[in-house]
Amino acid sequence: MTLTPVKMPTLVKRMFPNYIWDIPTTNKSIYLTFDDGPTPEITNWTLNVLKQYNAKATFFCIGNNIEKHPNIFQDILNDGHAIGNHTHNHIKGWKTKTKDYLKNIFEAQNVINSQIKTCHTESFDCVQDKPCRSAELKILNPKLFRPPYGQIKPKQGKQLIELGYKIIMWNVLSFDWDATVSNENCLNNVISKTTNGSIIVFHDSVKASKNMQYALPKVLEYFSEKGYRFESID
Repeated sequence: MTLTPVKMPTLVKRMFPNYIWDIPTTNKSIYLTFDDGPTPEITNWTLNVLKQYNAKATFFCIGNNIEKHPNIFQDILNDGHAIGNHTHNHIKGWKTKTKDYLKNIFEAQNVINSQIKTCHTESFDCVQDKPCRSAELKILNPKLFRPPYGQIKPKQGKQLIELGYKIIMWNVLSFDWDATVSNENCLNNVISKTTNGSIIVFHDSVKASKNMQYALPKVLEYFSEKGYRFESID
């Protein structure tokens, strides 16, 4: 079993106060996030389930996956979700020189920006769609970034913040990617730890699909019945 906690300890958040671990609020708002896409079938399945509950989310996309699946990326935009940068090749910050790490992030950002420009200027359906324009603002001002594996050196984080990025971490992990975690435990990880303003991590990836596809609809139903709203991060 992994030693990573389901809910991030307060001490860790205090050690890195410039990173965003949750969204302080007294409202019944929850922030679902999905890492590692876009992925054929799985991302589209996720979008369809979110739509059933009128839920908005934030997708931290890998630049290389956007290049391979631009139509799926446009689907995310068209549904009014926010986009975050998850590097171009899903690299580990702790094992990468800062210069190379930032270069990989900028490569992904260029792909994101070019796809948004294409969506905004060339796609008739998208230009007529207000959620897409809303998503554009959320992506570009400010820029959102989540480090793969949660691994980022202080110097890397400092430089990104200086460049206008918001580093979005989390306070609830579903462990959907972990083959040793059952789908029932994946669901319980989220339901038992989520509170107002929680940032929850799921993955729209092949590796996580079994657990995620079991847990996500139940999470949406459970918290919707309790009066919660699912919002994107801006």
